[in-house]
Amino acid sequence: MEVPIDPVVLRKIIHVDMDAFYASVEQRDNTELRGKPVAVGGSAARGVVAAASYEARAFGVRSALPSVTARRRCPELIFVKPRFDVYRAVSAQIHQIFAEHTDLIEPLSLDEAYLDVTENKQDIAVATEIATMIRARIKAVTGLNASAGISYCKFLAKIASDLNKPNGQAVITPKMGADFVARLPVKKFHGVGPATAAKMERLGIETGADLREKPLAFLQHHFGKSGSWYYRIARGIDERSVQPDRPRKSVGAEDTFAIDLFDLDAARAELAPLAEKVWRHCEAKQIAGRTVTLKVKFDDFQQITRSRTLPGLVGSEDEMLDVARTMLGDLFPVEKGIRLLGVTLSSLEGLDGLPTAEQLALF
Repeated sequence: MEVPIDPVVLRKIIHVDMDAFYASVEQRDNTELRGKPVAVGGSAARGVVAAASYEARAFGVRSALPSVTARRRCPELIFVKPRFDVYRAVSAQIHQIFAEHTDLIEPLSLDEAYLDVTENKQDIAVATEIATMIRARIKAVTGLNASAGISYCKFLAKIASDLNKPNGQAVITPKMGADFVARLPVKKFHGVGPATAAKMERLGIETGADLREKPLAFLQHHFGKSGSWYYRIARGIDERSVQPDRPRKSVGAEDTFAIDLFDLDAARAELAPLAEKVWRHCEAKQIAGRTVTLKVKFDDFQQITRSRTLPGLVGSEDEMLDVARTMLGDLFPVEKGIRLLGVTLSSLEGLDGLPTAEQLALF
């Protein structure tokens, strides 16, 4: 039996996504890198790729790929150290351009954001025209290319921004929405990771059309609370509004080591600069948190996390470091070397008691 659904809330939403942002900034600022395969982050021997140029992507190099694998796929790959201060400055320029059109801006990261232009500052009726103007302005101000997706909801706007990359845009209208989702493989759905996609495939769900055939009770049984979400997006329905002040989730820092760590004292010592970096940012933003999370990646790339939530706010850098070191000590002795450690503070709130308003990962 079909479950009744309220009428779709129609908005004019643009998802702007910079093309190979970090790598493009490096190629912009260093003419010797232009037209060459570039990986930002990692190194020839250690770490992971944070971003890859389109020349590198042609070889299968992508973000989160281990550096050694990236070099194997592309022997001519050039590794560049990230410059996050520069990326943040360029991101600020881009967001100033967004603000010329609307105040309803929801940043997802330094290089992408949702914009609600249903009502906009320049009274432009057609959202595709606004997207074209924004992309041209970004190019003029920063020298970088951006792609955009335009639709009546966030889910489809984000998918649309990938359709004509790089340096393009696409629109999915309300009339197109349901049929577009029906043809889309579920593994292409934003928010459906490899594990969920594999589970859906085992249940006979490979496309949006397959998903739409499943009753709400079936989806809730197999996917819990997410079942209702899948039921709605299978019909092209996403009523989420653009949220300019998204609650901050976490502040974290991590580091990949040149030599794998097997010694507890050495590993504990590496946590100190990470905790200091996180705490310095929290002090600057006047925020604090209750949950400390330790991230550990071993030499075989297995990754684990351990978290501890305190009764009250973490009161000092030393307290946060002690919690992280205690959780680390519980893992020793280790049979595999540790190649990466990370410390994150979450369950955040402002020191004035108000909720915080963004998410940040420090590197």
